[in-house]
Parts: sequence; structure tokens; C-alpha cells
Amino acid sequence: MDELKTMLWKQFGAVIDMLESSILVCPDSFWDKKDFCYSAYHTLFWIDYYSSAEPDTFSPPKPFCLSELDPNGILPERVYLKEELLEYLEYSRKKVFFLIDGLNEETSKERFITKKKNYNRIEMILYNIRHVQHHVGQLNLLLRQNEDVAGKWISQTDKKY
Repeated sequence: MDELKTMLWKQFGAVIDMLESSILVCPDSFWDKKDFCYSAYHTLFWIDYYSSAEPDTFSPPKPFCLSELDPNGILPERVYLKEELLEYLEYSRKKVFFLIDGLNEETSKERFITKKKNYNRIEMILYNIRHVQHHVGQLNLLLRQNEDVAGKWISQTDKKY
């Protein structure tokens, strides 16, 4: 189990590092253009949500809201500041690290159950990684096409808590 936990963290941590890199290189003049900020927020919200032990009682930290769970697709009340999203990223990175660090034979079999999902914890972690990487690709495409910059590729994270 320790080897699996190490691999999961190095890869999930890497994709979170890549998301951070994309946010950091985004020029302030582009932050609220082409839905960049919203897409970054969306990605962070779902990292947080999908890393929750009890999705039915999930609540993001302030100042964030539950707009992402609205079936009508409402947007957040405002454009979040880059600094706010970087704080949310760090919050989510720690949450993911401790989720993975806490995996054992018992916790890895716990179910993440919603109306649309019923996955064991390890499958939910893999799903979450794929979701984040999908949006990191979108963010970098937006940055490259509009600002000729992009976040960097990171093979494995070296961060630990």
C-alpha cells in the first residue's frame, strides 16, 4: 500500500503543481478573460469536492460557494482573485495529500457515492487526477493561444506535508 500511496501522491501532486503553474503564469490582464479564472476555480472546487469523505455534507472554504453543484450551471457570484485561488489550491493540495496518506486496506475501499458516482476511494482519486489534467490542458491552451505563455510540465511532485 505504501508504494501505491507514493505513486498516487507524486502524480496527483504533479497535476496540482501544473495547475498552480498555469495560474501563476496567467497575466493579470487575461485573468478574467476567456473564462480562465472560472475554469481554474471549477478545477479547484472539484479537487476539493472529490477529495471529500462525505460528499453530501461538503462545503468549500470561504469565500467560495456551492455554485458548481447547481444543476443550472450558475456561475460564482464574482471573479475570484488569483491570490484566493492560490490559497484554495494550497488548501486542496493538503487535503489530497492527507487523503492519500490515510489510505490503507480499509479506507481504500470506502465509497464515494453521489447520484452519478459510486467509486471506491482509489478510483475516485484516479478520476480526480484525470479531471484536473483535463482542465490544466484547457487552461494552458487558452494561455498559449491568447498570451503565448503556458504553465510548465511537471513529472512528479516533490512536495510533502
